[in-house]
Amino acid sequence: MSTQPRGPVDSSRIPRYAGPATFARLPRLDEVGSADVAVVGVPFDSGVSYRPGARFGGNAIREASRLLRPYNPAQDASPFALAQVADAGDIAVNPFNINEAVETVEAAADELLGNGSRLMTLGGDHTIALPLLRSVAKKHGPVALLHFDAHLDTWDTYFGAEYTHGTPFRRAVEEGILDTEALSHVGTRGPLYGKQDLDDDAKMGFGIVTSADVYRRGADEVADQLRQRIGDRPLYISIDIDVLDPAHAPGTGTPEAGGMTSRELLEIIRGLSSCNLVSADVVEVAPAYDHAEITSVAASHTAYELTTIMSRQIAASRQDR
Repeated sequence: MSTQPRGPVDSSRIPRYAGPATFARLPRLDEVGSADVAVVGVPFDSGVSYRPGARFGGNAIREASRLLRPYNPAQDASPFALAQVADAGDIAVNPFNINEAVETVEAAADELLGNGSRLMTLGGDHTIALPLLRSVAKKHGPVALLHFDAHLDTWDTYFGAEYTHGTPFRRAVEEGILDTEALSHVGTRGPLYGKQDLDDDAKMGFGIVTSADVYRRGADEVADQLRQRIGDRPLYISIDIDVLDPAHAPGTGTPEAGGMTSRELLEIIRGLSSCNLVSADVVEVAPAYDHAEITSVAASHTAYELTTIMSRQIAASRQDR
């Protein structure tokens, strides 16, 4: 890889709607050899409990990301000039065997992380967070987790299945790959199966910031609380797009009324820019239920903010050497 990162296609020369839809019109990984941040898709939704379709989420996010520009004024950074970001394509997983799919995602993530990349993963349903966390923990040890979601995703099983989009974080706690001193759900809301769901979740070490908390307290105060909980630990951020209200993200599998706005989500993420973000995912975009790319646009901007944080930290670490 050259010392100067290769950035997006020049939109003053080639219209945004022309050419391959890589994330933010960035180069493919095979075009640059290696990447500091690898954007990778996982077209898998066999772990869903309600509406399917998230297998098409990654490419919908890529299409919506055509309008992203190289300078991020909210973070005063040009992320694609600070570090090499590249689109690593999709991890091809078995849609008929969840256990095999989980193993495939873990092995592919191991390879990308082993080559020095941080991961910005585009789902896919939330089942994929478990193998991604397994891989990240091999490199960093148990990690802090910020989980943005309408739901807890710490249930035990569905129809006897251990690996679904509602169980990844219970499995991750059981496997010892999360730092249980720094676990938080953000944006949760809606009915539960029973109060025991909250009791079980608390026993695993999770703190909860509901969507109502965000509304009442504001993004800045919430981000400050999360930063204090995380400290300097290696951090993984997992974002289910249904953390947003259906008005802001209709294209998802399990929508719940009363969610956060896209502005609140982006502001909280920007408030975490000092955290040691080692990898992240954005999941559960189901474009068949979307309107005018509302959900995909929100997801692409969310991934852009996360990528900017990682790129800034990579550049800062190189200056410190």
